[in-house]
Amino acid sequence: MRVLLDETQLTTGVHGLADEIDRYYGNQRHLTVIAVMTGSLVLFADLIRRLSMPQRVGVVQASSYRGGTTSGQLHVDAKMMIDVSGRDVLLVDDIFDTGKTLDRLRSMMIEFGANSVKTAVLLHKQRDHAVELRPDFVAFEIPDEFVVGYGLDYLDMYRNLPYLAVLEPAEIEATASEQQP
Repeated sequence: MRVLLDETQLTTGVHGLADEIDRYYGNQRHLTVIAVMTGSLVLFADLIRRLSMPQRVGVVQASSYRGGTTSGQLHVDAKMMIDVSGRDVLLVDDIFDTGKTLDRLRSMMIEFGANSVKTAVLLHKQRDHAVELRPDFVAFEIPDEFVVGYGLDYLDMYRNLPYLAVLEPAEIEATASEQQP
């Protein structure tokens, strides 16, 4: 694994992201912050503690990486999500790759009656995206490589790493082999 962002860089980036969101919303405006599970949980926990405005928090389950390294069919489960009707919503996701996840979730929030919907991501991959939407708040721009750590996974492994690393092809193969029954 090659470390792309170390712990200090991640902390600095999340603090900067929170400061940018605070400047936009101000500390008096109520905000509904929704984590896109599961990859954003580490970012989400760190981020909401840094935001100064009153918050309601919730989660939505969305996944397009079903065991591989390339994005596939998007699966969304909003059963656990809190009511967003009439609320200002901030969707927090780990990575903006193709953009399909945040684009679909943003549309869902509008369909559910949100007043406004903004998006925040830890990582924005420098690549062609499948949608016109771009994240409103971004901590880091990264190259188009498969990354793990700080909540991001491969086959549900590596989420616990306190840094962000590029998973090399041999490591991808070895992890996949270890996961075989």
